[in-house]
Amino acid sequence: MARYLGVDVGSVSTNLVLTNEKNEVVSSIYLLTEGEPIKAVQNGMSILKEEIGENTVIDGVGTTGSGRILTGHMVGADVIHDEITAHGLAAAFAVPNVNTVLEIGGQDSKIIFIKDRVIVDFAMNSVCAAGTGSFLDHQASRLKVPIEKFGELALKAATSCHIAGRCSVFAESDMIHKQQLGYDKESIIYGLCQALVRNYLNNLAKGKKIGPVVIFQGGVAANAGMKRAFEESLGIEIIIPKHYNVMGALGMALYAKATAKEKGETNFKGFHISETEFLTRSFKCKGCENQCEIVRIIEAGKTIAFYGGRCGKWETADAKLQETEEILTV
Repeated sequence: MARYLGVDVGSVSTNLVLTNEKNEVVSSIYLLTEGEPIKAVQNGMSILKEEIGENTVIDGVGTTGSGRILTGHMVGADVIHDEITAHGLAAAFAVPNVNTVLEIGGQDSKIIFIKDRVIVDFAMNSVCAAGTGSFLDHQASRLKVPIEKFGELALKAATSCHIAGRCSVFAESDMIHKQQLGYDKESIIYGLCQALVRNYLNNLAKGKKIGPVVIFQGGVAANAGMKRAFEESLGIEIIIPKHYNVMGALGMALYAKATAKEKGETNFKGFHISETEFLTRSFKCKGCENQCEIVRIIEAGKTIAFYGGRCGKWETADAKLQETEEILTV
């Protein structure tokens, strides 16, 4: 049976999903990126090889996330696409009649509006931590509560306290004030969940109609307190799909299948990339006043690709035929 691989490399997590011809998830891997996307991808490929065997044929590969271009060149992707497309495709697959996708990750958040399984609108937040999972991580550290326990404690709250959540710094000050007023830890934790929901809806939804069929995905969807806060705020049931934490990778596995069917072949390099030496180097292009920072990807001592330029000059260059000295003197 055919196998299709999706890889989603973000600033917080690196996810791999392998599907079969029936679009069933054969393997799902969630790893922390920890600032080393190359190492994270290689670890993921090594784990996948152990699970399914290195002789398993991969018929198509797709990559997404902030590290999608780097990863695409590493693994030999057949398709490289943005996170909105990947998450929207996976959501429509999981719940065909979905209207709205709420996605909150560690460092960014998104809202996607879907009509008849087609993305019609979206918004992203990647500049303010108060609307992302890092907001809860930071406050959990301040409260000395493991983030894994946040949802459980939030559900125990009989009441909540209003915490100013528009800014992480102000939220911490307000949280300390509420502690001094005598609010219990459960109420404060649920108040933080509500603050994140308010910030998310105010920044991303901006008065747009949400629902009636809503999916909540991304790593923060594991927090039951966040589900409760969204449901109370919106007044509708929130659906958390089975593979909520790897939906970007799932979407790219589905995309890879469609691409492979059209191409009839794959660019996948094989599982040996888990042991191949990959390096990245950067330099400024002096071709114009933009002076773009170009990233060079090196595999086993040879340049295999460039990315980062505005004009596409380096991306279309035949990197394999250029020597390092030539590149750096341009």
